[in-house]
Amino acid sequence: MSAKLQQLETILKPVVEGLGYELWGIEYRSRGHQSLLRVFIDDTDVGVGVDDCEKVSRQISGVLDVEDPIQSEYTLEVSSPGMDRPLFRSEQFSAFVGHKVQIRLRMAFEGRRKFQGLLKGVEGQDVIVEVDDHEYLLPFDSIERANIVPVFE
Repeated sequence: MSAKLQQLETILKPVVEGLGYELWGIEYRSRGHQSLLRVFIDDTDVGVGVDDCEKVSRQISGVLDVEDPIQSEYTLEVSSPGMDRPLFRSEQFSAFVGHKVQIRLRMAFEGRRKFQGLLKGVEGQDVIVEVDDHEYLLPFDSIERANIVPVFE
């Protein structure tokens, strides 16, 4: 996790949890003069709706105005993780063992950056994914983005 994401999580986690939600994860994309801060919140008991996101957004916005961790202009989005929920931490990967996942790496591993397959587990600092009957141990620190792939039956 980058220093900027750690700083944002330190600032935002108490705010989100104080409102009764779980801070699922944070995405921050710096795009020159206009950046994007996306905050994912969850409530495992009842889920997250638009009103929940709006409430959290108002509180976060106030805290960010005071703390000012992002110097450029930015857009704040507060969202539920959704069915194709992103995975940010090793505990989240462990909780979704047995699900289909899509993983994109920062740099190629064994000649590829994209993996889609069955999440088999977490072993030390590696995520185990089975793709076409082959298990890959992907270093957690090299994962750029990971999502659950929804299965509709």
